[in-house]
Formats: sequence, C-alpha cells, structure tokens
Amino acid sequence: MGDELYVVNSRILPEIFSKVLEVKTLLHTGKVKDISEGVKEVGISRSAYYKYKDHVFLLSEGSKGRKATFSFLISHEAGVLSSILDKLRDVHANIITINQDIPINNAASMNLTIDTQEMTVGVKDLLDLLDQEDYIINVQLVAVE
Repeated sequence: MGDELYVVNSRILPEIFSKVLEVKTLLHTGKVKDISEGVKEVGISRSAYYKYKDHVFLLSEGSKGRKATFSFLISHEAGVLSSILDKLRDVHANIITINQDIPINNAASMNLTIDTQEMTVGVKDLLDLLDQEDYIINVQLVAVE
C-alpha cells in the first residue's frame, strides 16, 4: 500500500485519530491558543498529535463539491504561481482561493483551496504531481472537505 487516501467510518478507527481531529478543530476555531493547550485539553501527547496531524482529515458530508486545501512553500521566481495554476487547469481543478505571503529568503508560503469535483486525477495524484516540480519547495495537503 502506498499513500492512498481513504474515507473510513470513525467507529472502526483508534480513538487517537478523533482526538487529533479534535485538536485541529480547537486550533482552527481559536478555542485554544496553541498545540500544547489543545493536546492537553483532549488528553493526548504532542508527539501523537504531530505523528498524525498531516494524515487525518474530516470529510464534510452534504457539500456539493469536494474541496481540498494545500499549503505550499514556493521559490520566489517569475512565473511560479502561473505554472502552478497551469497544472491545476490541466487536471480541471477549480480554484476557490489563493493566499500568498510576501517572499522571505527567496521563498513564499501560499495556501490554495480548490474544488476537486471535476478533476481528472485524485487529490493524492495531484499532490504527487505538484511535489515533483522544482519550483515547489514543499507542498502539503492541509484539509479535504
């Protein structure tokens, strides 16, 4: 087995996964100020949180489209954003939001949310495709809704 993405009923999973998701929700909603406070509140260790945080996501039922949010660290070069947008167009991803920070040390962080409903490849395949580009220093899947 590789890095495939699955939708699994939470009833069959170990409790640690739901606790990691609970910490992520607390952080996102601002109910806790940092990870230490979040893990303490739900009763898990920081190491357990860090082990699973990038691999466990909530899937929102009932949404018309499926959204995926990616976090990038990209090279500060002319045409990089355009190249990323071209790759997304090629797989029929519909861009919902783009947020890019000011470049520091020749790299810029960027968050991008797309609608995946019409895509010709899966989210994991898109992540692999983007990760192969030299101008993308790092790309991570933040959330799938």
